[in-house]
Amino acid sequence: MRLTTLGTGTVALDPARACAGHYVEAGAVRLLMDCGSGICLRLAQHGVPWSDITHVAFTHFHTDHISDYATLVQAWRYGQLPPRSAPLTVVGPIGTLRLIDGIAAMHGDWVREPGFPVHVVELAAGAAHDLGDGVVISAARVPHTAESVALSLTRGGRRLVYTGDMSYDPMVAEWARGADLLLCECSLPESMAVPSHLTPGQVGALAAAALPRHLVLTHFYPPVLQTDVRATVAAHYAGPISLADDGSTFEIEEG
Repeated sequence: MRLTTLGTGTVALDPARACAGHYVEAGAVRLLMDCGSGICLRLAQHGVPWSDITHVAFTHFHTDHISDYATLVQAWRYGQLPPRSAPLTVVGPIGTLRLIDGIAAMHGDWVREPGFPVHVVELAAGAAHDLGDGVVISAARVPHTAESVALSLTRGGRRLVYTGDMSYDPMVAEWARGADLLLCECSLPESMAVPSHLTPGQVGALAAAALPRHLVLTHFYPPVLQTDVRATVAAHYAGPISLADDGSTFEIEEG
């Protein structure tokens, strides 16, 4: 598996960090996890073959995780010749069908029926779905919004876990335990802690319980990057830590 972190920022506008979006290559699967504002531009900037994306997955329905989805569908429809004909699978938490209907109500019925097949899979917490070519996606409930889930991808004996947005929950740490790569939100410094996001100290506690082989941090509001994020996390977790940038890549060798 290969992860490219396309959008490592938030709605605090930052020229260096687009909103949430992460691209995973696993076998024949080309999966975009979340599709916030700026992700379509990042796909082009970093040379991602966006025409070949096979799946889009959402962790929850906040604007900074979904707002470029309509742009991406329109790009497949009008931004290339020939237009896309390959099917697309959209995976998300319960309510994803309603979300797509709402986006279509704003932009037009072409969002639902863009000229290529769009299959929507609503993935309840605790459920799993086969994406093909040995890749399985599963979900766990995380504390953020009513629908929010973390996502797990497995293939070839390897596992990538993406928290999406969340606050601290030891049950999520147990669910993510032993992941080869844990892509974890790290939003705010301790002095600005809120109930719906993680601070570096909380990320460290989560990682200390989950014990991933590699901890990759994302979803930074600017104030958190003015602190020593790595040192705060490392006070709890002794494994390798990466602070992702837009365009960073991470390899997970399959067994």
